[in-house]
Amino acid sequence: MSVRRKLFLTISLFIVGMALVFAFATQVVIRGILDVMVEAPKLTEISEITRHYETPEQIQLPADASILLLSRDERVLYHSGAATEQTLKLFGIRNKIKQNGQTVAELYYHDADVDRMSKLRLGVMASTRFLLLFGTVVFVLISLIVAFFLSKRLTKPLRALLPTIDRLGNGEFGIQAPVLSRDEHGKVAVAFNKMSTQLQQDEEVRRNLVADVAHELRTPLTIIRGKLDLFQQHGEPIEPQELLPLQDDLIRLTRLVEDLHQLSLAEAKQLPLDKKPTELAALLRRIVERVAFDAESKEIGLTFVSHADNKLIQADPNRITQVFLNLLINAIRYTPAGGQVYVTLDEEGDTLRTTITDTGIGIAPEHLPFLFNRFYRTDTARDRHTGGMGLGLAIVKEFVLAHGGTISVESEPGQGTTFTVNLPLQ
Repeated sequence: MSVRRKLFLTISLFIVGMALVFAFATQVVIRGILDVMVEAPKLTEISEITRHYETPEQIQLPADASILLLSRDERVLYHSGAATEQTLKLFGIRNKIKQNGQTVAELYYHDADVDRMSKLRLGVMASTRFLLLFGTVVFVLISLIVAFFLSKRLTKPLRALLPTIDRLGNGEFGIQAPVLSRDEHGKVAVAFNKMSTQLQQDEEVRRNLVADVAHELRTPLTIIRGKLDLFQQHGEPIEPQELLPLQDDLIRLTRLVEDLHQLSLAEAKQLPLDKKPTELAALLRRIVERVAFDAESKEIGLTFVSHADNKLIQADPNRITQVFLNLLINAIRYTPAGGQVYVTLDEEGDTLRTTITDTGIGIAPEHLPFLFNRFYRTDTARDRHTGGMGLGLAIVKEFVLAHGGTISVESEPGQGTTFTVNLPLQ
């Protein structure tokens, strides 16, 4: 059963139920009021008759009054007055006579006033019953029409979303659903569109990853296979130095597999971290000293300035070292001779901000949004052996996120690049 039909049936049952309850309660209340109006003026006479019901012939009644006493088995015990039994039962006041908590007889009292009020009561009850029945039917019909269109209107956004969901289920990633309102239905459509877009992006990333991994593996494997075939064809002893290129390619393959493994663990939030209180300033000094020789060999100035000594963070020193070592190596690699690389540590609120700025070649604006993607290179034509595999910055970003931090980049071609890493204080 569709949601629209369920909603319509639920509203309909509620409306019909409430209408019946209202009609029944109204009839009961009006009946009670009318009974009081008829019986209240005659309470004295009825009470007198009830006290002397065993000798009713001694009771002094008004000239136009009639009474009827019936036993529990409906036998006539006493009848007095001009009114017939049928008239007394139909228009008279009925009162039960009890002794010791048990009904011993029933009394019917009738006179001109009671007759007039009883007939008025019956007329009012008949009119009220007709009006309630007519009003209830009209109200229910109008309410059902409103419920029908209301259920149709409320489920319209969902019905518009269903074909889009089916298309997404058939693999049409990126499909967008119409947003027809700003309520919860509209929010569902917006969330669906974001999910569809994300699935499309993830699918593109997956395809690119497969293609990139295949491309990265193809070159070294082709080289290794070619050299092994060559060695096999010659059938001569192999000199150790001839195996060095094969070892380099194997090392490259091993590093690629290890980087992909670490990246996949970090993206799945399953990267093992040995966090401990770490003084970031001291850690950065050691990293700067580690790359100082490479900077000197390229005649690049390397400067480290700390304004947050003795400040601790909860971090895995090995992972954080890999982050800043990668950023510094990149900065030195793409800074020409005579350039400068600056490393600055500052305390900013509850975070430590580390900036690595170089005066290198810079990065074009169109590359910045994709810089932390896997296998992304700003220069697709450069040698993969000298330019890296395009996984370094992706690993850097995931390691920083795993520590609860953030990383961003700013760059202008020919002016240099600045990477900013924010890590929370302990």
